[in-house]
Amino acid sequence: MQPSSFALVKVLFVCMGNCVRSQMAEAIARHYASDIIEAESAGVSPLGFIDNTTQRVLSERGISFEGQFSKGLRTHALKKPDLIVNMSGVPGASLFAGKTFEDWRVQDPFGEDIEIHRLVCDDVEARVKDLSARLRRTQTEQAANPEERSEGASS
Repeated sequence: MQPSSFALVKVLFVCMGNCVRSQMAEAIARHYASDIIEAESAGVSPLGFIDNTTQRVLSERGISFEGQFSKGLRTHALKKPDLIVNMSGVPGASLFAGKTFEDWRVQDPFGEDIEIHRLVCDDVEARVKDLSARLRRTQTEQAANPEERSEGASS
């Protein structure tokens, strides 16, 4: 399967305020994984802005966050995401019952210095790259073995 033929997976990245971690994840996914992930972010209790230090760290890496803004769980454009990545610290089962989600334990750097933001961004970047690799691998394996696709195996 060629990379251009991947079906986009709608991924909603969630944190508490939608101003640091989930914004990082959305920008990183758009930058490195736009062939496999249609990314958006939201917050459990959105603060209404993207943290200035977060903007600086993303800019240092040449990662655009253009068009992104802080929003709540009910105002994101991905009305029915395929996957929710939860970094809020609240167990995903209590927030996203009946939906497909992953809980990521990622430090909240809000209010911390730029070095902490850089470390958190490193963590988020590694996790987004891992997620995109897993999604690509799953689609490649499904294309190679279409009979397994209809069995609905889950992990």
